[in-house]
Amino acid sequence: MPNQQKIALVTGAGSGIGRAVAIALDQDGWSVVLAGRREETLQETAKHCIYNRALPIPTDISDPSSVCELFTQIKETFGRLDLLFNNAGTNAKIMPLEDLPLEAWKQVFDTNVTGAFLCTQEAFKLMKYQDPSGGRIINNGSISAHVPRPFAAPYTASKHAVTGLTKATSLEGRPFNIACGQIDIGNASSAMTQRIETGTPQADGSLKVEATMTVEDVGRTVVFMASLPLDTNVPFLTVMANGMPYMGRG
Repeated sequence: MPNQQKIALVTGAGSGIGRAVAIALDQDGWSVVLAGRREETLQETAKHCIYNRALPIPTDISDPSSVCELFTQIKETFGRLDLLFNNAGTNAKIMPLEDLPLEAWKQVFDTNVTGAFLCTQEAFKLMKYQDPSGGRIINNGSISAHVPRPFAAPYTASKHAVTGLTKATSLEGRPFNIACGQIDIGNASSAMTQRIETGTPQADGSLKVEATMTVEDVGRTVVFMASLPLDTNVPFLTVMANGMPYMGRG
């Protein structure tokens, strides 16, 4: 079915990277399901998706029943899903790991890891049996999936876990024409990078303002990954602000 409408799901679609990716997919010809906690921000994203259908569905991806309802609506509305972008994520306050409350740790993992797993699980159930079968899953990793920032143990650990989920998903999806890859993003300008743009702790104990890039660059990169045929995969791709202090020692 070469002319079949392509259906994408973007989690965390109400702002930042999620909104930029949703808009980029819309411009590339995708109908986009917008998932996130706040309906008003999802509706705002939908207003920017002017070329194809955008369907906002308020969802708490850390809640299994909410995720099941999300995928039920996708199946009832579109009958299939071609792309899942596991983007929704959160962070804890910057502090030494010995001071971090356990609940803050759990909150980060509930969203960044469990949420991505629950969405992946439901995507598999749909993608394996739709006609034609298969699809693509792209996980939002991070530079933190490779190296930590100071005082960010829960976020760093969660993003390392996402890398493991990406590898396992890629392996298990292979027999069913489900491709899974990961985009590791460095300093895309959003609400989460405001601290970076004013000065953030470095490994040597100093504070430094870091370079950022636009979220639109991330959107274009995800569209590229999503445009590949399912017999081709980008397992891991890093896109980052060229001036950020990632390469080298520090």
